[in-house]
Amino acid sequence: MTAADVRALRRAGLDDVAIHDATQVVAYFNYINRVADALGVEPEDFIQPWGALST
Repeated sequence: MTAADVRALRRAGLDDVAIHDATQVVAYFNYINRVADALGVEPEDFIQPWGALST
C-alpha cells in the first residue's frame, strides 16, 4: 500500500473513514486466515469455492 494507492481510493470516492474501515477488515481477514492455516483448519464442506456455480 502506497500513497498512490490511497489517492486512487480517494478518487474512487472513498473518504478517510472508509479507507480506514476497509484496511481494518482486510487486515483482520489476513490475520484470521493465517491463524486458521497455522492450525490446519480445513474449510467447511458446505462452502463452495469462490467462482463455483451453485447447483
